[in-house]
Amino acid sequence: MSKSLVNKILITLGFLFLYRMLAYVPVPGVDVEVIKSFFDSNTDNALGLFNMFNGNAAERLSIISLGIMPYITASIIMELLAATFPALGQMKKERDGMVKYMQIIRYATIVITLVQAVGVSVGLQNLTGADGGSAILVSNMNEFLLVAAISMLAGTMLLMWIGEQITQSGIGNGISLIIFAGIVSSIPSAIGSTFTLLNTGGMNFLMLIGIISVILVTVGVIIYVELGERRVPITYAKKVMMENKNKRVMNYIPIKVNLAGVIPVIFASAILMFPGTILSGNITENSSDALKFIADIMSPNSYFFNVFTFVFVIFFAYFYASITFNAKDISENLKRQGGFIPGIRPGSHTAEFLNETASRLTFTGAIYLGLVATLPWVIVKGIGVPFFFGGTAVLIVVQVALDTMRKIEAQVYMQKYETLSAVGL
Repeated sequence: MSKSLVNKILITLGFLFLYRMLAYVPVPGVDVEVIKSFFDSNTDNALGLFNMFNGNAAERLSIISLGIMPYITASIIMELLAATFPALGQMKKERDGMVKYMQIIRYATIVITLVQAVGVSVGLQNLTGADGGSAILVSNMNEFLLVAAISMLAGTMLLMWIGEQITQSGIGNGISLIIFAGIVSSIPSAIGSTFTLLNTGGMNFLMLIGIISVILVTVGVIIYVELGERRVPITYAKKVMMENKNKRVMNYIPIKVNLAGVIPVIFASAILMFPGTILSGNITENSSDALKFIADIMSPNSYFFNVFTFVFVIFFAYFYASITFNAKDISENLKRQGGFIPGIRPGSHTAEFLNETASRLTFTGAIYLGLVATLPWVIVKGIGVPFFFGGTAVLIVVQVALDTMRKIEAQVYMQKYETLSAVGL
């Protein structure tokens, strides 16, 4: 392994370590113990899922307790607007326009973060501990709102900066790796909770075997599908082997079964967790029955939430695949390079063929994503596990790990080619 690759890996690990350190920096003026006890009693709802994605930063009310979700939400909004308004979509394709596009996302992240930070701060007014003590230690509420909002905004902007630095100078997608690190950091506590349930009788050994089996099968299916692709053969009429001028060289266009990757699951989770988190933090005994009903169906431990997750994942899988896979651009590039698909005329016919192929694969990939995100929860729920478990976390962890490994391998191969080109064959 070359020195430059090692440096990129160390840079990535260093920024992820900084991210985990920020999770232990609380917002000034809060009683962390009161907040932690509140999250301990809400492990099986939207707050528990939100806390898991943030690496338990929410239960400490860390400055990064809002996580990277405001940035993801802003990205979702901009992607929808870019798909709706051609001018914005064209801006995204241009180099200078992409800089402006990303700047708009950053400004939108600031607005969303401030709204969420104020909402969380206001919700803390009604939060009390077992002894009746308030979660807020500051008597001046306006002062607390200002300090809390600025602290959470600074934390989210730091996370956004860390993600961008990892993407530019490290290995892998920085935003995905931040979510990955947050989920993985919860694994030791989850294992400890499982053994506690075994010792206290809350779970039997057969139930544990069933959970492990579900996890292993889920991981196996994810790896199998993520490595699957449709290889569309390409013939280059002008590209010939050096030793045989008349022999055509066959290449192919790889089209993945899951074109959208992990993004649909992250988008669906970000959208569905937001209302559930707000409602869970503001539901009291005096709340109306309708509000309590909405909070119940938006809990990750409800069947309605998982139905919504399935639908949203499929929608975003089609939406994101349509953005990332541009059959028209591919067909035009092939035509310019003298390439064509055997039996398909170059130009519009090639674009139609690629669109049909991608649509069929997207249908399969969308159903796969929806089932992986929801079916493990249904199976575990049927077993009778007394805590939340879903395939969303497993899906994100495995996909991000596979993507990072691919990028490390690509770096290794690129350096081999550079060495060969420098020393000659």
